[in-house]
Amino acid sequence: MTLETKLIKEIKKWTAKLDDALSTAGARSEAGKKMISNIKAYREDFEHFLKQGNLIKSFECLIWAWTLLETGKELEHLK
Repeated sequence: MTLETKLIKEIKKWTAKLDDALSTAGARSEAGKKMISNIKAYREDFEHFLKQGNLIKSFECLIWAWTLLETGKELEHLK
């Protein structure tokens, strides 16, 4: 399996996880609203870079979105 194939597999896996988690996430504060907005922006950036074929930047945006989601939950800005 090539590195590109592995990266595409990881992108698909984390996209599904992010979309599932984001579908039930909600803001508990103003900071949470900003976090949701940033998560969605990173999600859009991920799609943009994926369409360009830039798998590394695409994956990076996806992981940043996931990180913001998890951090928001941990800090109780998101539910």
